[in-house]
Amino acid sequence: MVRFPRPFTPRLLYTLYSSPGRTSSSPSPTASLLLGTSHLRNFSAGNLARAKDDKEPWWKESMEKLRNIGISAHIDSGKTTLTERVLYYTGRIHEIHEVRGRDGCGAKMDSMDLEREKGITIQSAATYCNWNGYQINIIDTPGHVDFTIEVERALRVLDGAILVLCSVGGVQSQSITVDRQMRRYEVPRIAFINKLDRMGADPWKVLNQTRSKLRHHSAAMQVPIGLEDDFKGLVDLVQLKASYFQGSSGEKVVTEEIPANMDALVAEKRRELIEVVSEVDDKLAEAFLNDEPISSTDLEEAVRRATVARKFVPVFMGSAFKNKGVQPLLDGVLSYLPCPTEVSNYALDQTKNEEKVTLSGTPHGPLVALAFKLEEGRFGQLTYLRIYEGVIRKGDFIVNVNTGKKLKVPRLVRLHSNEMEDIPEAHAGQIVAVFGVDCASGDTFTDGSVRYTMTSMNVPEPVMSLAVQPVSKDSGGQFSKALNRFQREDPTFRVGLDPESGQTIISGMGELHLDIYVERIRREYKVDATVGKPRVNFRETVTQRAEFDYLHKKQSGGQGQYGRVCGYVEPLPPGSPIKFEFENMIVGQAIPSNFIPAIEKGFKEAANSGSLIGHPVENIRIVLTDGASHAVDSSELAFKLAAIYAFRQCYTAARPVILEPVMTVELKVPTEFQGTVAGDINKRKGVIVGNDQDGDDSVITAHVPLNNMFGYSTSLRSMTQGKGEFTMEYKDHLAVSHDVQKQLVNSFKGTKEAD
Repeated sequence: MVRFPRPFTPRLLYTLYSSPGRTSSSPSPTASLLLGTSHLRNFSAGNLARAKDDKEPWWKESMEKLRNIGISAHIDSGKTTLTERVLYYTGRIHEIHEVRGRDGCGAKMDSMDLEREKGITIQSAATYCNWNGYQINIIDTPGHVDFTIEVERALRVLDGAILVLCSVGGVQSQSITVDRQMRRYEVPRIAFINKLDRMGADPWKVLNQTRSKLRHHSAAMQVPIGLEDDFKGLVDLVQLKASYFQGSSGEKVVTEEIPANMDALVAEKRRELIEVVSEVDDKLAEAFLNDEPISSTDLEEAVRRATVARKFVPVFMGSAFKNKGVQPLLDGVLSYLPCPTEVSNYALDQTKNEEKVTLSGTPHGPLVALAFKLEEGRFGQLTYLRIYEGVIRKGDFIVNVNTGKKLKVPRLVRLHSNEMEDIPEAHAGQIVAVFGVDCASGDTFTDGSVRYTMTSMNVPEPVMSLAVQPVSKDSGGQFSKALNRFQREDPTFRVGLDPESGQTIISGMGELHLDIYVERIRREYKVDATVGKPRVNFRETVTQRAEFDYLHKKQSGGQGQYGRVCGYVEPLPPGSPIKFEFENMIVGQAIPSNFIPAIEKGFKEAANSGSLIGHPVENIRIVLTDGASHAVDSSELAFKLAAIYAFRQCYTAARPVILEPVMTVELKVPTEFQGTVAGDINKRKGVIVGNDQDGDDSVITAHVPLNNMFGYSTSLRSMTQGKGEFTMEYKDHLAVSHDVQKQLVNSFKGTKEAD
């Protein structure tokens, strides 16, 4: 369908085509001159009739037939395998490759060499495909917790998602994290229980786990015909038909009647589906309570309404690896997940004190687009954009609202993993990428007529640091270039300088996260780097209130320095989202108001480095109650220094403690090793909070200090003969024990004395 550039409406086009005396269906010279032939090339008789009617906007049909979805799950649940099948069945690729393919190709969406070698997804990858006349934009996201930012930014810009669950592993730790992220960004979702061909597959157990662990209001949309080696097909509970997947790659879907031996089970599960949906959909509830017959159409519409409203999660089933159940899942995406105009998105108007503005989600209106991901490509920086309103065209000028810079769009592309297709324009609801646009992740672009910014995504704080430096001094330039690029690409990757040792410190979400970046420096920039011992990002805080009264007075000939500050420091309430709070409670003009910002700046600077081990001080509230100034000698510098020294003066009296990152560790080990593994967790000062049985395996959940988890994967392998596996996720910063604090403080003092 042709995309009409504003301000040319279908009505005007119709006029241009049908000028007096014209019999040809080709455009008039006036139309060609005004619009250019590229916009009119596909303008068929059907389009012309629609333009003549002018009953509905030209973009409505294309928006209704657009889906933006993400595929997310716990590591090793089959996300990338599922995406590979989706691309194959929709004709985007002509051959299926496995994640750890023997042919050395690897899955299409794992385009990095490192991803193919390790068999994991490191970066989210975008693609698009067509299914039954609909366009689906897909983002395949990593499952490993170290790359959680990739999931965060994908979900920030998507309208719907598929949560993939393993029929054997069920709801695992990262499944809970991903689901929490989907809730945060209010993303409607459908669940897909994968790997029904595996030994021990139990979809009904997984369905119950979604209800108990994820608090999903969910029900099965399908019933599997057989399980494990006998898994043959699926029964659709809406259409009441059995589907079998034939052909070398399951590309041929054969629909038959339901097997006679399954009638009772299908009737029971369909009734359960209707009951569960009736609880959240009034229209279906009315029909159900009145014992009216419920048609397939009624049920489908009710499921769609409930799913789009995020009150219900439809559960699909299949085995992506064995090519079963993927096509019905695609049909489910079209039937139950929302199109861009059915999702509410809002921006903050910077001209009206960040007042919320609801975006129409249509091509009409000013351009509003969010840069949600950056990548260094062969042709420079590639910026992924989600367009929320308006139209963007190649050659247009756009404005970065965050920096105020006006930029030209030199190249606009649609992405298919690491391949690109140039396009002349894109409209609201689409996910595209632009080259040559200088910006940061999270910047908002408009056409300049409005100053809207989109709300930013949640960026978790790094929990681990490494000292890293190039082996050769000559490669310093390339080394800096690599670090700058990775910082721009990944908001959870931070680079700093240790003020004492002068070493470059990189910080991230875990060992694997930092290892991948060090490896990428070697491969992509040909820089050999040496890596120091991993360092945990400790924090400090205070546990009680302490008063301060400090006078900073210095005379050095000429104007001196004079500033006095009085007040107190106290801990913030537990669980407070604010890490540092400053409050001015001075009544009168004991300190002129123009010096207050300098005092706040001084306290903030002092809190950057606590006196126990030199790490930042968090969860503190500083209240200024009194002070004194001098008509001549007071200055911003004097009050800033007074604040720094006042903080140091009262810090010890506030009984400071050291906080360390504590991780939620989930281990899955054969039952015979349970005692050994639990004993090792206790040795590492961990606390076991859960122990479940899953077949022949024990699933242990524990809270363990990150400082005691270095090299744990090697230890676990040796304890369990290579059969154990674990995942680790940041939980919170908690106070260390008294003996550990003493040890850390002595170590810090020893290092300082040595320097």
